[in-house]
Order: sequence, then structure tokens, then C-alpha cells
Amino acid sequence: MISVRRPLIAGNWKMHKNTAEALALVEQLLYRLRDKHRVEVVVCPPATSLEAVCQLVSTATLYVGAQNTHWASEGAFTGEISPRVAREMGCKFTIVGHSERRQYFGETDAYVHQRTRAALETGLTPIVCIGETLAQREAGETVEVIRRQVTTALENLIAPQGGGLVIAYEPVWAIGTGRAATAADAQEVAAFIRQLIAELFNASTAAKVRILYGGSVKPDNIGGFMAKPDIDGALVGGASLSADSFAGIVARAGRYQG
Repeated sequence: MISVRRPLIAGNWKMHKNTAEALALVEQLLYRLRDKHRVEVVVCPPATSLEAVCQLVSTATLYVGAQNTHWASEGAFTGEISPRVAREMGCKFTIVGHSERRQYFGETDAYVHQRTRAALETGLTPIVCIGETLAQREAGETVEVIRRQVTTALENLIAPQGGGLVIAYEPVWAIGTGRAATAADAQEVAAFIRQLIAELFNASTAAKVRILYGGSVKPDNIGGFMAKPDIDGALVGGASLSADSFAGIVARAGRYQG
């Protein structure tokens, strides 16, 4: 089935690429993606390269996102990134609540909510990451975990705000492992997420929200995910570090644009 929502492919570079390498990769992507306007494409370089990358793509159709932003616009928060400053640099998106932030830096569902709300109020589009661990999946807790993460992240938001965010379902056991969820598994969870959004807001808002899949996404498996009715794109990790593989993912995703 072809989605009526515009596909979104976001590349999370994590802690890879210095500024020169980041600019070189973006230049390659701009060349390869010059005719791929049917897909919204976002790159999320390290914070050290954000400003330089934003300046390079300021007149292009490639968007830039931060990998993380705080809930305060300024203050005594050493090492954090202000959402206001990220927006002023030229960022349009920010990743919120990635499993690595949860695992290594102790981010709770409550923190994810605060960061999500601040991003929306600043004018950034948050890509809110959710997903269960292997232990939780094997224990049959996927639905419970996803419900808690989505409900807490979107708590006290109003419908227009809900419609302006992106949800990325990233099963923790599939991130960086080479082991991807099946398209059917991902669709089952994506459909449940959309149902939750309808319950929290309304059906119209749920129909607008783009839901991405993330976890070992590659050019040869993106088509299976994009063919599902509730999956609107992907949050790509390792494959976004190569212009060829990332452009290949974007090209295949564009075939499913409605």
C-alpha cells in the first residue's frame, strides 16, 4: 500500500565524522539526491558539525537535525544543546530519546517528554524514538513498553503539536546489530502507535504523524518496510554514513510516495 504521507528518511551519524568529513558527505548527498524531492531527507551530524552543515544546505532541500536537544533554551546544563540555538543555526529536526541516550545517559520517559515539548515549542520537529529491548520482547512486553513510552512522551500536548512530530520505532535489539525486525513485525507496532496517537489526540492527528522504522535499515530491506501502510520512512544509522547506501535508501523509499 502506498502512504499518503510524504516519506521521511533521516540519517543519524551518531559520533562519526569530523567537520571536513561531514561536509564532504553532505556534498556527495546533495549531488545524488538532487532529483529526489518526493522524499524528505534529514541528516543528523555530530553537534560539532551542525553549524557548518546547516550553512552548506541552507538553500537546498536536504534538512539538518540535531541528535539531541535539551528542554531549556539556556542555562547551567554543561554539555547539552539548546533547542533554540539549534533552531537558530538552521536545524529543522531533532532526535529525542534515542535508545543510546536512554541506555548510556540515563534518559527517562519523563526527560523524553520534556525534550519533545521543548522542541515543538522552539519550532523543531522532534523525531521521538521508542522501542523495546530483546528481553522485553521475549517476555511479551512490547505493547506495554510502547504504550508507556508513547503516552509519556506525548503527555499534555495538544492535537496540533501531536501532528507536528515524528515517531521512530527502533527495537533496541535491532540497532547496530545487523538484525532487523521483519516488515510485518514493524508494521504491527507502527499500527499500534498510530492507534495510540488517535486515542491521545484524534484520528486526524494520527493520520498526519509520520512513523519511521529504525534498526539495521539498508537499501535492500527498506522497500519491505515502506510497503507497509503505517510505516512512512526510516531512521538510518550505519547506512547513512555512506552516500551510496543512504541515497539508495532514499531512492527506494521514494517509490512509495503517494
